[in-house]
Formats: sequence, C-alpha cells, structure tokens
Amino acid sequence: MCTLQKQGNVFILTLTGDGEHRLNPSLIDAIRAALDRVRAEAAVGSALITTAQGKFFSNGYDLAWAGSDPARSQLMDSKLKSLVFNLFNLPMPTIAAITGHASAAGFILGMSHDYVLMRKDRGFLYMSEIDIGLKIPAWFVTLVKNKVKSPVAWRDVVMRGTKLTADVAIEHGIVHSAHVGAAETVKEAVKLGEELAARKWDGNVYAHSRRLVFSDVLVALTNESVSRL
Repeated sequence: MCTLQKQGNVFILTLTGDGEHRLNPSLIDAIRAALDRVRAEAAVGSALITTAQGKFFSNGYDLAWAGSDPARSQLMDSKLKSLVFNLFNLPMPTIAAITGHASAAGFILGMSHDYVLMRKDRGFLYMSEIDIGLKIPAWFVTLVKNKVKSPVAWRDVVMRGTKLTADVAIEHGIVHSAHVGAAETVKEAVKLGEELAARKWDGNVYAHSRRLVFSDVLVALTNESVSRL
C-alpha cells in the first residue's frame, strides 16, 4: 500500500501500485503507521515527502468499500481526520509531490502538506463532490479556505467542481511549483526537502508555528472526535 524510504534527512512516503489509491481504512492506517515511524526516527532537520505511483495521487475516499453504509463513510472520515491532524502536528516540513490526479479526499490529503509540488503535464486537482452528488464535509471546506487564496477560487473549487491544472493551481496559491514528468516532480520535492531540512529547525517549534497559522483547520478537525480508530 505504501513504502517509506529515507534519503539523508528526507523521508519519502510513497503510495505504491498503479491503482487509484482510494482512501479506505486499510490505506489510511498504513499511512498513519508510516508517519509514526517518521516521528520516531526524525532528527533535528528532517522533512517528509508524500508521493504516489501511477496515474493517481489519490482519487478520494473508497466509495465502493463504503457502499451505502453510513457507518463505513463515518469511519473513513474519522480516520482521515486523524491522519490530517497528525500531518498538521508532524514536527518537520511536509511536501506533497503530486504526480497524478488528486480528487476529493485525495486533494485534501495533498493540501494537508506545507508545500505542494505538482506534475504539469498530467493530472489535475478536483473537488468532485458537487459533480457526484455528495455533500462535502465542513472540515474539507475549512481546509480549502485556509489553503486557497481567494473567495472566487473557493467557489470554483467547491461549488463548481473546477479541475485545476498545475498552472492554474499555482495562480490560486495551492501549488508551490510545477514540473514536467513524475520523476522531475519528485526530484524537485527532494531538493526542496533537503533545503528545508538544512535549516535545522526545532521540530516542535515548527509544528507549533503550523498549528498557529492553521488554527481554524485544527478547530474544524477537533469539533468532532478525532480518534485513533
């Protein structure tokens, strides 16, 4: 489901395989376990990159697994909240290297990182809920409003289901930089990770600063129980 490698002080978490990387409890738990390893093995001056193999970064929640069972949908949402909470509290800079499509909850996973790098020749960012007839979770919208820079863009992303290419996502302030090809995107993410890690910031201080900047997101995450399910 995912692998974790370490290159110097940069951790690289990769969602493996050529599937859609749908976020079901098993995949979310695997990512959370990898983050636990990152936290345990981190030194002063570390950074995390999250990326994926294949056509998709993540195509959102595993709706086929959830079926028509509200309890399963609630479980996925609770687990993703916990994962995002962990990312916002991770004591190091985080980078998403998006080399394919990132939709709905997959888009949210990418935006939960401090920096987003994106492949420019393939893939888009897309909040698909409006098009597939699902009510978007309130905490998704809070995260969008904290990561996307204008109310017009909020409307287009959430209420219009606009599919954002890398260049448009840069204009909206979502994406830090865009690159040709998956390998180049990951290479540039590693370069950025190394630059950030070289600053040797105190991880606890860094996480504290992130919590202050994105306090609205943390409030939205904890308004409902964020559990270790």
